[in-house]
Amino acid sequence: MKPIRQRGRAEGSDIKLEGQLLIAMPAMSDRRFQRSVIYMCAHSPEGAMGLIINQRADHITAPDLLERLGISPRNPDDEINSEILSLSIQVGGPVETGRGFVLHSSDYFSEDSTLAIEHDVCLTATIDILKAIAHGRGPSRALLALGYAGWSPGQLETEMQDNGWLHCPADPDLIFDEDLENKYSKALAKIGIDLSHLVNDAGHA
Repeated sequence: MKPIRQRGRAEGSDIKLEGQLLIAMPAMSDRRFQRSVIYMCAHSPEGAMGLIINQRADHITAPDLLERLGISPRNPDDEINSEILSLSIQVGGPVETGRGFVLHSSDYFSEDSTLAIEHDVCLTATIDILKAIAHGRGPSRALLALGYAGWSPGQLETEMQDNGWLHCPADPDLIFDEDLENKYSKALAKIGIDLSHLVNDAGHA
């Protein structure tokens, strides 16, 4: 199991996590991040930012959110209306929980507000994208998250050295998978790890 433990560490300060998935180790002590899978939107010497992609926000629904934002779908009988009303809202993290972020495919792009990340995945944090989805001009795949996960300079690297996180390449199929309950095990499987066999501690020699 040594390679698994080693994969959970940051391989030096120059590791690049932007566009990768961050996976919480089973022994994660912070309840907010237990069994979480985080898509990393930014990672630099100034810090890091990502969105949890496998925690449903049970306290609010898409219709409630749209009503709060004053967005009306195009037509009650329109198929697009059904798509946005069934849009999954997730807990993106503990920072700025009242702010919405949309992770989406690159077929929607706003020059003023969309950030292209990697692997045809983009991030938009303005109300315009929700209006576009409501009126049939949005991306083909989207995930709406409230709040985000953030780390100060060097904090994430320290947590990885302490064996708090694993990381692996991201792919759109996993990011936008609606089966939130199994995203954690699927993310681990991407790097060949069976959850039942995962070493939970740092295992220092």
